[in-house]
Amino acid sequence: MCWWCCCHSIPPLNLLLFRHFSHSISFSAAAGEEEEEAAASDTRGVAPMASISVPNPSPSSTEDAENIRKAVQGWGTDEKALIEILGHRTAAQRAEIAIAYEGLYDETLLDRLHSELSGYFRSAMMLWTMDPAARDAKLVNKALRKKGDLRHLWVLVEVACASSPDHLVAVRKAYRSAYTSSLEEDVASCSHLKDPLRQFLVRLVSSYRYAGEQVSDDLAGEEAAGLHSAVVSEGQPLHGDVVRIVSSRSKPQLRATLERYRQEHGKAIDEVLDGRRGDHLAAVLKAALWCLTSPEKHFAGVKKHSNQQGRVQ
Repeated sequence: MCWWCCCHSIPPLNLLLFRHFSHSISFSAAAGEEEEEAAASDTRGVAPMASISVPNPSPSSTEDAENIRKAVQGWGTDEKALIEILGHRTAAQRAEIAIAYEGLYDETLLDRLHSELSGYFRSAMMLWTMDPAARDAKLVNKALRKKGDLRHLWVLVEVACASSPDHLVAVRKAYRSAYTSSLEEDVASCSHLKDPLRQFLVRLVSSYRYAGEQVSDDLAGEEAAGLHSAVVSEGQPLHGDVVRIVSSRSKPQLRATLERYRQEHGKAIDEVLDGRRGDHLAAVLKAALWCLTSPEKHFAGVKKHSNQQGRVQ
């Protein structure tokens, strides 16, 4: 993830998947696995962030494992076959394939991919094949250790906001299992983050939002007014109410609040946040709001950025 995880060993997964697999996959790792499942079977009536085509019926996990073995044996590796298999299966199916592969060949699928592939393609395929929660935990940890442009920290925003509350809990558990501290502790102690941005990110990764559809119109009006008074105050830092609202309210409630904001003030809140030049919290706040209420906007920006990077290179 070029601007979140700009390290040599873990290249940008969004960028890689758009660049290498644009003909077959459009996916963001931090989007949350429930969105990927919705791409295969969208029963919620919500446009999914991930778009993968899954054959119906799909081959058995054993058949897929055998075909992967064929793709990595002999001279060279059939990368197209790997994409066709792993790029067109849900996370649950990929997990079953990995179990079948290890049972058949007495080696892990990740070990085989690591030995057969190279460069960015290897990194992307291994990240894609990993358990989603473990993958996001790894990417967040890499992002927290990277200094420089704060955009590399947007992976935290995506994990916390673009996925379901249960996925975020799974990421926190995976992070605690993989490292010597919790995700919340590492965000709070990140030396190159400064308050109030650090406090906001801690609140985001610590949250467990209501996942239902219930919305209060009265609350939407009240909090739209509070957001407006905060974001239009040029030269003043965004106060605690903004952090509280964005880090705790359900996605449907936030959509209602932002729509009320637009109706009453004639402009979307992200347009107002764009006017706060040089305000890092405002930029991250905008990314969080997009991930929470209109994730397609955020990931369209990711794709645009990756395309621009590809043209530059």
